[in-house]
Amino acid sequence: MKATGHCLCGAVTYTAEDVPTEINSCHCGMCRRWNGGPAFAAIVGKVTFEGEENITRYDSSEWAERGFCNRCGTNLFFRLKEQDNYVIWMGSFDDQTPFNLAGEIFIDEKPPAYNLAGDHPRLTGEEFMASLQQGDS
Repeated sequence: MKATGHCLCGAVTYTAEDVPTEINSCHCGMCRRWNGGPAFAAIVGKVTFEGEENITRYDSSEWAERGFCNRCGTNLFFRLKEQDNYVIWMGSFDDQTPFNLAGEIFIDEKPPAYNLAGDHPRLTGEEFMASLQQGDS
């Protein structure tokens, strides 16, 4: 599948090819710190960026780097340097509906709070926004 995506401000856009519909979630400490929670991502065959000058690349290890928009801070990818494999964060894809969770990695590092099943409030976006406005009164 071919897919497009962008950062929050639109300074970086991309087209990815050979995008699988199955994604994985990573619970390693580095991904959780980078994303503010677990990473949901897809390994793509090829990716072409527009607005490359707005991407900052950070060497997170000797063998991998992470990229983000230097204007809005959106985390865009994790790249295995030697293989030149890009792992694109699911949240940056324009259409996220085709994706299904195929597996989780580093589950031994997953905090208990990331077990999302349970009996707790679940609000729609509209309900949440309405609750914010109730606090203004």
